[in-house]
Amino acid sequence: MKNKYFLIPAVAFIISIFLYSCEKNAVQIIDVPVSGAQLKFFNFGVNAPVVNFFANETKVSAALSATGVESGTTGVAYGTVFPAINSYAVIAPGTYNFKGQRPSTATSDANLAISSLSTAVQDGKNYSLYLAGIYNSTSKTIESFIVEDALPPVDTSGGYVRFVHAISNANPLNLVLKNNVTGVETVVATNIAYKSASSFVKVPFGTYELYCRYPNSATNIISRNGTSAVSVLRANTYTFSIRGDITVTSATAANRPFIDNTPNR
Repeated sequence: MKNKYFLIPAVAFIISIFLYSCEKNAVQIIDVPVSGAQLKFFNFGVNAPVVNFFANETKVSAALSATGVESGTTGVAYGTVFPAINSYAVIAPGTYNFKGQRPSTATSDANLAISSLSTAVQDGKNYSLYLAGIYNSTSKTIESFIVEDALPPVDTSGGYVRFVHAISNANPLNLVLKNNVTGVETVVATNIAYKSASSFVKVPFGTYELYCRYPNSATNIISRNGTSAVSVLRANTYTFSIRGDITVTSATAANRPFIDNTPNR
């Protein structure tokens, strides 16, 4: 499968054989593998406002702009991911201050960074950066963390899945996949704590219900089943992340505990 990558411009960013310059808010999409560090950005901070993600002072998530003027309504909203498709944004390797920042044209808190995380990213590696926890409306801050996406080799005999825990008020959890046809349950991640990720594990391709359970318990704490069951396709790789507030019991509230399915490749 051919991956798409979003190439992010910045001063003196030289990616592979590409030398380019363009306006700060532009995002280029290319269809060939490139060198650099590759990132996905998740706004999974409960009650967090729309943000754009920055590496130092360079925007790395944005809608394309014909005028160079940033939109105050577009960006990465709660529960969404950039890039949304099975691709990554690409930047030069190095140490960055990654920020979740309010749009410059937002009607409130314009340009305010609600999260900040200083970390190094390496050439040829993939990463996922999460806003997580519960937004503090007084300090106007949210937690963030980053995990490496150690993608397995493409394997046409099955698919690969992993589990990321992004609910700040939930204890460590297991992730269980239940095959919709056979009914067989497989524990694919064990005792994963907040701000942590499991390794990718291979599972047969098929349709699965997803359940989060506390270790040594058969009780489903978070479920994704019925019409929201997920398909695992051969040769594909998926991250199942949890977000929300574990104390919410409503089945429809936006901040309820939820299992997200994001294809990595």
